[in-house]
Amino acid sequence: MKQRVITAVVALIIFIPILIAGGFWVDLAAAVLALVGIGEIFIMRKKIIVSVEALLAALATLVVVSPDQYLQWILRTGLSRVDLLGIFMMLLLLLTVTSKNKTNFDNVSVTMLGILYVGTGFHYFDVARNQGGLALLMFGMLIVWLTDSGAYIFGRAFGKHKLWPAISPNKTWEGSIGGVIVAMIFAAIYGQFFTFGYSLPILILIALFLSIWGQLGDLVESALKRYYGVKDSGKILPGHGGILDRFDSMLFVLPMLHWLGFV
Repeated sequence: MKQRVITAVVALIIFIPILIAGGFWVDLAAAVLALVGIGEIFIMRKKIIVSVEALLAALATLVVVSPDQYLQWILRTGLSRVDLLGIFMMLLLLLTVTSKNKTNFDNVSVTMLGILYVGTGFHYFDVARNQGGLALLMFGMLIVWLTDSGAYIFGRAFGKHKLWPAISPNKTWEGSIGGVIVAMIFAAIYGQFFTFGYSLPILILIALFLSIWGQLGDLVESALKRYYGVKDSGKILPGHGGILDRFDSMLFVLPMLHWLGFV
């Protein structure tokens, strides 16, 4: 517990000024977090991260996560972000030939899915802060954090019915519902100051949906870890695991803020 608290305090001391500063610093943070995230997927798969496949995956992840201004010199040629991603996909597929199938089609498929999963999530982390503003980013992040806290408290106090034991044996329906309730209460309070163009009742309903959606993102990462037989996605955050462990729900919630029209 002491190690978890120390790590959390140090992370917040670093993270909060970056969020407040915005701009380039959030661009850089999103890129670094995304690169660590795709690296964690390689490590969970027991793949070498110092390899051509990992290098191509890292570059492709940067293509997905980077704001347009960092890709202008390429986009001016007429290529789109999708075109660039397609080029990296083909280069990865060429490895199936040059490696004599040591890197095979299944490997490339998983790598491409990882690029989209991690890159999209952190791209919209950047978008939420630098286009939507600090208040919007904190709305999304606090829904995730308070859902987690509420689920833990309610689960410990009232948890009896397992939510999805095959994937995450410690989660309960009572905890999940408690987390949703806490998120909705938070939205009711936050909405007194920031509505983002929505009425307060609609904002509370959105918080209900985002809380559930974030919990599904948590279960997705739990399923990923269970499939690869690991407890944590990484060890970069002592006591907390890896970047994907900390951002699993946000990788679902932050893109959804964009898809719901917040930014």
